[in-house]
Parts: sequence; C-alpha cells; structure tokens
Amino acid sequence: MSPRIKSRQGRPMASRHRGDRAAAGFSVKSGWASAVLVVGTSALPAVAASETVELSDPAVPESRQPYHHGFGTARAAGRELSRLIASVERFGGQSVKSWLGRLQAGGHDLQGAGVVVGSLIDPASIANDHIRIHALEGQLFRRVVAEAAGRLGVACSIWRERDLYGIAAAALSRSEPDLRATLATLGRDADGPWRGEQKRAVLAAWLVLAGAEPTGRRVRRQTPAA
Repeated sequence: MSPRIKSRQGRPMASRHRGDRAAAGFSVKSGWASAVLVVGTSALPAVAASETVELSDPAVPESRQPYHHGFGTARAAGRELSRLIASVERFGGQSVKSWLGRLQAGGHDLQGAGVVVGSLIDPASIANDHIRIHALEGQLFRRVVAEAAGRLGVACSIWRERDLYGIAAAALSRSEPDLRATLATLGRDADGPWRGEQKRAVLAAWLVLAGAEPTGRRVRRQTPAA
C-alpha cells in the first residue's frame, strides 16, 4: 500500500461492488483528506471504502501548512513558499491519483467525486492575515484534489461544509436528522474512526450519485493521461 494512503478498511477494496455505480468523496483538510468510496444508488448507498489520503509529504512537515511561517504569521512569497507549494502539488497529486487509480483498476465506474471544503471565499478578498493564509491553504489543497481527479477523467463537484446537510436534505428528499442517522448506520462496517470528516465525505459522494448541483463550481473531467 502506498505510504500516502492510510487504510480504514480491514478488507480488500470493495471487490464485491465491482461494476456498481460509484462515486468518491473527499473531506479536505490542511495536509490530508478523508476519502471514501460510495456505491449503489442515491436511494440505497453503501460505503465500500474509507481511508485517509495524505496531501502533504510527511518528510516535509512545513508543507502541511505551507502559507504559515509561524502561528498567525504569513510566510513571505519567495523560493521557500514556492518549494512547499510544489511539494504539495507533487505529493498530494500523486496520493489522490494513486487512490482513485486503485478504485478504477478495481472495476469501479466513478460517476464523479464530491469534495467538501471549509470555505469558498477568494483569499484575496480577506483582509485578516491569519484568516487569509488558512483560506490560501484550503484553496491549494482542494485544487490539488480536483486537478488530480480531473487528470484521471473524474469530474469533481465542490460543496462548502456548512451548506452540505441543507443541500443534501433538499436533493435527497430527506430530513437532516434522517440523513445523520443514515450516515451513522452506513459507518458501521467501516474500520477506524467514523467522525464528521468521514460522514461529510460520504454525503458528498452520495450527492454525486444523486446528480445534485454543487455549491462551488464543478471541475470538469479532463482527458486522462496515457
């Protein structure tokens, strides 16, 4: 298994779901993402895999928060910042490509990927330095996920975390309490943690299966590289 991916499943990746409709889900954080595979239909989804995908290189610890020079202090533009951003793009891109590639190699026909992020605000519009550097990091990590997925022909739909349950309730014709109860049930077969990050990633993938419109722009699929 790639060192970039920490498995949360105790069994092989969902071979029994080969050929089912499927969608990936990512809940993106600074330096990592919860990643799930959801299969089935919008009426009857199932979680086939749940893992943690590292988006920053553990050998380069500063790359987890590349825009931070210290607590609340922005790293100045220059060679070091460029090096850290390039490290995230290289390492994170390969991590996402490796994980999605394993799903595709396992026979899963991905309808797309749902990506959950904390904010969609343009960092340039934020006056507060500390908030802006967090927004820049969020923008960087979600871009790495979306671009890596696009290179494999997987289109991404991006949702803001705080909107997710409201959008899902309308799109799936379920109440929010019902959605939360269903997500708790779906996690019973997943090894490891089953916290908010995993549930949000599942909900994003579930929305992809349902064909829901994202909060943010849809990142179109690209022609996969040979």
